[in-house]
Amino acid sequence: MSIKIRLIIMNFLQFAVWGAYLTSMGSYLVNVGLHEHIGMFYAMQGIVSLFMPAVLGIIADRWIPAQKLLSFSHFTAALFMAAAGYYGMTKGAEVDFGTLFTLYSLSVAFYMPTLALSNSVAYTALDKAGLDTIRTFPPIRIFGTIGFICSMWVVDLLGLQNNYGQFFACAIIGVAYGVYALTLPECPTSKGDNAKSLVEALGLRAFTLFKQKKMAVFFIFSMLLGVSLQITNGFANPYISSFGSIPEYAGTFGVQHANILISLSQISETLCILLKRFGIKQVMLIAMLAWVLRFGLFGMGNPGSGVWMFVLSMIVYGVAFDFFNISGSLFVDRETDRGIRSSAQGLFVIMTNGFGATIGTLGAQAVVNHFVDFNSNVPQIAQWQSAWYVFAIYALTVAVVFAIVFKYKHHPEDLK
Repeated sequence: MSIKIRLIIMNFLQFAVWGAYLTSMGSYLVNVGLHEHIGMFYAMQGIVSLFMPAVLGIIADRWIPAQKLLSFSHFTAALFMAAAGYYGMTKGAEVDFGTLFTLYSLSVAFYMPTLALSNSVAYTALDKAGLDTIRTFPPIRIFGTIGFICSMWVVDLLGLQNNYGQFFACAIIGVAYGVYALTLPECPTSKGDNAKSLVEALGLRAFTLFKQKKMAVFFIFSMLLGVSLQITNGFANPYISSFGSIPEYAGTFGVQHANILISLSQISETLCILLKRFGIKQVMLIAMLAWVLRFGLFGMGNPGSGVWMFVLSMIVYGVAFDFFNISGSLFVDRETDRGIRSSAQGLFVIMTNGFGATIGTLGAQAVVNHFVDFNSNVPQIAQWQSAWYVFAIYALTVAVVFAIVFKYKHHPEDLK
């Protein structure tokens, strides 16, 4: 089997694990009375991303080959996720927040670092094969998103998106991946002086970039835009499913298969490639305005006659997500010295997926809790809509301030 096919399978499984629960867990938490804690569950992914990837990265650099550590991490994450599923199965609607949250947190603490570990394995394997990573890896990585989509569909079609079964699905895929990871090409360790220090791995040296006004503004707004990243993952499914309490919408495709409807977002992500003609400021503004549409259309849509608004919101997601992440990464690469380039990329991830996503999910939970009464027998559609409009206003405010504050002269070659 060619190395490309092997890495395609690896990426497919890597993100299939995540797709099994990421967009549907919120609905399960609502069903077991933990609606007030949805934000905490999603924020935990950002919290562990602040330090666990660096810690496991150092271990992979110095002591345990990356493919073996990848396997161990997925086995461990699967074990705790299966334990969360078993706990949910035995307790039914009497699930205790502390117990479920602890098991889930231990699982994501070992899963989140594998996002970086899998990249390390892929880059090492491609280098050994004499292939250009810049040209070869992106088409391989697309299969990760395809794996995420397939996993969402399977969980939906098996009727698991509203119950603990999604955790078992995640665990099964994780075990399969753990076994498969052991067959991947060997990754060398480095016990010498060239191994990364903790300061380097955490990207702390890159914080010196905050001395430059341009970079400081960019990273601050990266965090502010990162606030939007996980909001729909946590709350889109519960919102769409809540239409089921209204007879007019109860039998609609969106209510019955919210996960499949949401998967249009990931499909859009794989197709969104229109970047090169724009400068970083224009691209980030487009991304910010796309988030305004993403949230606003969610608020205005419904699974019946207004389902087209949901669909358009999903399509817009590709622009909102990819324009920001890809252009931001390229901007950091262009504007930083080679000596701290890796650390600067780490800082970009910390600001967006760490601080930004954590603040965003906790803030979104506060907004939802303010408007939506999950214990009411009266449909809360108008209240949900108010929450989505608040998110849209936030994204619009960030966009306007960014347009005024961020000063950068675009050079056409910056995003080539």
